[in-house]
Amino acid sequence: MSSKNQQVPIYAPDGTPPGFRTPEAARRLIAGGYVKPSYGRKGHLKAIWRCQEEGGNPVQPSVRAGTKYSFIENLEHGRCWKLRRLDRRDEDGVPVSTRGIFLQVVRECMAR
Repeated sequence: MSSKNQQVPIYAPDGTPPGFRTPEAARRLIAGGYVKPSYGRKGHLKAIWRCQEEGGNPVQPSVRAGTKYSFIENLEHGRCWKLRRLDRRDEDGVPVSTRGIFLQVVRECMAR
């Protein structure tokens, strides 16, 4: 909840923020089942989410395509973690494939 004006942000199912509601209005929407609440770790109402058209969960349960993978890259001054997409090109246009590393890890995990 915004401490500046004591209003609760409301979000559409796609994550866009269409506006704010008063805490009382937010509680009525939650009680009516029109929105899903998000609470902070201390139990305070942080935001409300509109349900999808079919009444499903407003937050997508799956990860978007294009998840990044990371691995250590050895440099002159030490090691650095780089985030790279599978079978893509790096900053210099050189093709980067982490498939071999991935399959090696899978084989090692299955051997144990």
